[in-house]
Amino acid sequence: MKKSAPELPITSPIPFCPGSNGEVVPRVPTARDRHAQELFLRLVDEKSKRVGMDRRAFAQSVFGTATALYVINNVYGCAGDDVGGGPRDGGFSDAGSPARDGGEVAGRDAGYGVDASMMEDAGVACDALEGNEFIFDVQTHHVNPTGAWRQNNAAWALFLQSLPQAACGESMRIDCYDTQHYIREMFLESDTSVAVLSAVPADPGESPLEIQEANETLAVVDRLSDQSHRLLLHGLVLPDQGPGQLDGMQRLAEELNVSAWKVYTPYGGWRLDDPQIGIPFIERARAVGVKRICAHKGLPLVGFDRNFASPDDIGVVAAAYPDVDFVVYHSGYEPDTTEGPYDGANPQGVDRLIKSMQDNGVGPNANVYAELGTTWRDVMTSPTEAGHVLGKLLRYVGEDNVVWGTDSIWYGSPQDQIMAFRAFEISAGMQMMYGYPELTPEIKAKVFGLNGARLYGLDPQATRCAIDEDELNMLGMEYREQRGPSFKRYGPQSRREFFAFLNSRGGQPG
Repeated sequence: MKKSAPELPITSPIPFCPGSNGEVVPRVPTARDRHAQELFLRLVDEKSKRVGMDRRAFAQSVFGTATALYVINNVYGCAGDDVGGGPRDGGFSDAGSPARDGGEVAGRDAGYGVDASMMEDAGVACDALEGNEFIFDVQTHHVNPTGAWRQNNAAWALFLQSLPQAACGESMRIDCYDTQHYIREMFLESDTSVAVLSAVPADPGESPLEIQEANETLAVVDRLSDQSHRLLLHGLVLPDQGPGQLDGMQRLAEELNVSAWKVYTPYGGWRLDDPQIGIPFIERARAVGVKRICAHKGLPLVGFDRNFASPDDIGVVAAAYPDVDFVVYHSGYEPDTTEGPYDGANPQGVDRLIKSMQDNGVGPNANVYAELGTTWRDVMTSPTEAGHVLGKLLRYVGEDNVVWGTDSIWYGSPQDQIMAFRAFEISAGMQMMYGYPELTPEIKAKVFGLNGARLYGLDPQATRCAIDEDELNMLGMEYREQRGPSFKRYGPQSRREFFAFLNSRGGQPG
């Protein structure tokens, strides 16, 4: 008799201990993380019976998302009913792992606008967690699992053989990141309207997704979406590798219609304000006529000098080139820095970006944009820290210049990030004390997509009208109606998985 596959454990749709995008080491689960998971499962047991649902179906429904956010408020935040039977105000900070939720203001500084009723009332939960925004994700990724890059690293074969069944259902995890899964996770499993397929740091011929392959994905999406243009491309440039890289920018712009340039200053160790490398690159971007530069800043890559991941060069070049838009990927965020109020005297993390702008006279809503990929994902379970990150960026970079990105599909579908952001709130106390704006529906709509649309020259209304009629949208509506989001997690979920992943890349991040 054939043995049935063991039943997978029920997990929260909003991970209490985020995994990795392949660039940073996942943090070790703390006592607080374990407490959150235990509380989530207890509430799922209780509430699923009350609404007459299977436990797994409940966890994957809007009820499960509301339950997860409710748990985050009560376990990681400072307010709410004590449903957990454990401390919520810092008592779970493990040795060597600082408590991440601050607590500067009495009560909850920031958190999610959910309450206990949403775990049993679908209408109330849907009002908070569902929406019809124009969502433009400016940072997404996938790979070509059969590309030539795999032949350049023999460790991949050993790595793939050692992996268990992948979260996406494929026998090998690398297959989770192909074109098919990308389209499914971005446009069927989530509410994303338009996306930018970005690039990863890799030498020529070694990229997990060469620009020609990215263009093939673009063609597939265009066919499925009846030319409503739901996908844009980044062109990777490695200015430190010689003039040939700059010469190739003209072809990328003319033949492949890239919408912006992606650069990794930590890859090769250079700065945007370097007169020998960075400045010639910016000048060439201006000459070519694609004047959007997306630079990885913060989120220091394993094995690279983190000084080159610092955004302290952004203000310099933004002031020197006011006609060029500089999009700061990850907003300078560093996972090992606990974000608090802006501190210009000792800037770390996001504060380094703000400090660079201020030192060079670049004000809010100018030509510097802050992108949220992985940053929002990482602070989702740290409500006060998330309030500081969003509050600082909206105040100092500008509410018109914070753009939505998720770093998917490294994490699987971005739907968990979308639903959490819809419900997130910054308290009146934080607003008053730090000058942060209220997270109104209007500001959330800007962050979700209107700011990115303006940056990339899209007409949101015209794009929405085209999307409403395209085949991909119809497929997505049918898919979500029948199945709902799966909330599968793709990236490395533990330190062991991360270092196995890194070894498979020959020590390079993903």
